[in-house]
Amino acid sequence: MVQTMKKNIMTVMALCMAMAVQAQEKMVADPYFTTKEMPDMMVFLPAPPDSTSVAFANDVARYFWGKEMRKDAERAAEATRDAVYGLETIITEYEEAFGMRISPEETPEIYKVLLDGTATCDSICTIAKATYMRRRPFMVFNEPTLYPEDEPALRKNGSYPSGHTLLGWSSALLMMEINPDRATEILTRGYRYGENRLVVGAHWQSDTDAARLAASAAYAQLHTSERFLEQMRKAREEFQALKADPTAVRTAKIVPMNTPDTPVYDLQGRPVVSNARGVVVDGSGKRIVK
Repeated sequence: MVQTMKKNIMTVMALCMAMAVQAQEKMVADPYFTTKEMPDMMVFLPAPPDSTSVAFANDVARYFWGKEMRKDAERAAEATRDAVYGLETIITEYEEAFGMRISPEETPEIYKVLLDGTATCDSICTIAKATYMRRRPFMVFNEPTLYPEDEPALRKNGSYPSGHTLLGWSSALLMMEINPDRATEILTRGYRYGENRLVVGAHWQSDTDAARLAASAAYAQLHTSERFLEQMRKAREEFQALKADPTAVRTAKIVPMNTPDTPVYDLQGRPVVSNARGVVVDGSGKRIVK
């Protein structure tokens, strides 16, 4: 009987690990539209403000506002975290506002619509960035940013519109559609994400303003794709199911031995010791403990 149980556990472990690898392999962005198919922001949005304009004077004033905000340690830390570009930062930083943890393993449908949706929205600014090649505030003022690791790359990448802000706002719009009950919290965090580009010193106010408009246009374009609408439907259904039963076992996660002590159970529902090996279940779902 012991041998049979061991064999069953090993089989489940192998299947779970194979599923995890397969999920990771599948999670590659598949945009709903190409750049050429997206609205042309070179036409529907104005060029960056001229250095002699009132709009640029506002950009300068907001740059100094961002520097002032760095004195707030909590805000500066948040802005620094937000500077790490990518969906992983978004789902970590937006988790509290969204009200649910998102990952490829635990919420694959939600993760996929965010991955493909934000990749699509991002492409709307490609031509504008390359065309305008606007110099960033830290370059104009010859001052360091809060995230110096990015500075070499940013010097070679146009400032208008802000790619970070576009990612942050399009993510907020997509999350709001999935969880409309948290719309205020999600949009508040999404707006602050773009604002943090001023705190870091990497963007002008007009860069972030243009990015939000571009993200909104791109988000609207997403809704003309049947594939997007179908994936959003799946994401909303997944969200509602998890919201209805937040303790439901989802998919397996491989975790190290030294995980925090929490009540865990074997696949038969029996309590097991915290240093157990194999497939166990706790409040967050199945775990493969090794």
